Amino acid sequence: MKYLHEAVIIAAVTFASEIIKFCIPLPIPASIYGLILLFILLKTGLLKLRQIEHVGGLLLDLMPLLLVPASVSFLTVLDTLQGMLLPVLLMGFLGTMAVMLITGRVCQAVIGRRKSHD
Repeated sequence: MKYLHEAVIIAAVTFASEIIKFCIPLPIPASIYGLILLFILLKTGLLKLRQIEHVGGLLLDLMPLLLVPASVSFLTVLDTLQGMLLPVLLMGFLGTMAVMLITGRVCQAVIGRRKSHD
């Protein structure tokens, strides 16, 4: 029953993000609104981490499995993308490197800031 309760909370946040996407005509995916909404709920204390911890962990564990259909669909259109395969791979590689670099720098800054406050 605990997992069902946690799943309902996550589904409610997802539903709310879809409503926000419908009401705000910006080219931002509903998933981004959902992440922002979940962050706000957690930071304000309206939602406690323990209320969604188990199902959230389960979803994180299943994430690689959920990405398999996207990877397979990419392989099915590989012949179409063959002419622009090098730019696509280059953009994917450079984008991944940029995300890793920025994430690392932000984490180092946050850790350094926490150490200076202690």
